[in-house]
Amino acid sequence: MYDYDLLVVGSANADLVIGVERRPAAGETVLGSDLVVHPGGKGANQAVAAARLGARTALLARVGDDAHGRLLLDAQRAAGVDTAGVLVGGAPTGVALITVDPSGDNSIVVSPGANGRLTPEDVRAAAGLVRAARVVSAQLEIPLETVVETVRTLAPGSRLVLNPSPPRPLPAEVLAACDPLIVNEHEARVVLGDGAGEEPEDWARALLALGPRSVVVTLGARGALVADAHGTARVPAVPVTAVDTTGAGDSFTAALAWRLGLGDPPAVAAAYAARVGAVAVTRPGAQESFPTAEEVEAS
Repeated sequence: MYDYDLLVVGSANADLVIGVERRPAAGETVLGSDLVVHPGGKGANQAVAAARLGARTALLARVGDDAHGRLLLDAQRAAGVDTAGVLVGGAPTGVALITVDPSGDNSIVVSPGANGRLTPEDVRAAAGLVRAARVVSAQLEIPLETVVETVRTLAPGSRLVLNPSPPRPLPAEVLAACDPLIVNEHEARVVLGDGAGEEPEDWARALLALGPRSVVVTLGARGALVADAHGTARVPAVPVTAVDTTGAGDSFTAALAWRLGLGDPPAVAAAYAARVGAVAVTRPGAQESFPTAEEVEAS
């Protein structure tokens, strides 16, 4: 019996968000809206998204002993996330500088801060937490060696979900544990390198050949593609008017991981995750945009 439906091993950032009429070109200055600070980071976002949906969720992360760290811890606890695995200190809390244009598209620069100090030793010290989770989700806003240690610490029979963002080539040990590996087009091309092909089906086949048990390719307005040894399936997007896409991919990943852990077939889990992401993009911000299960059902 698992204590948690989902453990997220990943980043926690303060999101510093400015709205702009258009994102600046190199060397250009543009005026923006007033600065707004939100709790964010891919790891913290996924934990809140899953908890809002009703999943028993825990977070293994590191924040600074500062106001941003307290903001992040308060947001996790308010969502119902178990924060026993959140370590404090070692560096300032990570920060993401985000510009959002009128279409809802964003550009993000991340200063990792304390996220870069989440070490393999921290994972080993939290081995009991890792092994108490049915599904473990990770991203690459923390050191890759920490993700590798997470793979080595997984309980027999548990599942690893990995979104390699920001993308980089992955070791075979990590790829072999992914079920699924979740990538967008940019991430797929970085992981695959040259010769990735032009169609999502090409990327999915090439990614599966690297070792993951399953692959999900997110395609924005075109939905998603789910692939495993049994074949591929397209999952249509849910048409909505986007206000802010910040955190949408994190809410999709969290919902997918949770539903897979409950036993949903991959295409069914991805369709549910698409509905979660669709609700999230109709609201500003990251964590505050994530819906409850009741809001998803009503959408």
